Amino acid sequence: MTLPVGSYVVDVRNGRVGRVMGHVGPYLQLRPIGGGREWDCPPDGTRPATDAERIRAATAYVNARSRGEVP
Repeated sequence: MTLPVGSYVVDVRNGRVGRVMGHVGPYLQLRPIGGGREWDCPPDGTRPATDAERIRAATAYVNARSRGEVP
């Protein structure tokens, strides 16, 4: 199954929520919510993110930014 660019998924290997940015070879390129460095993940290592997971990841990013931990 090919996930469309822009989909939000959870990398089940580490629990990180990411947005699908593209496909390179057999891997998905995922970027964390709020931006940052992309990482590769096999498609079978992901599942769709729930709304609650997306909100939790976005809130964590906004809180970290307010503390000056991320640009």
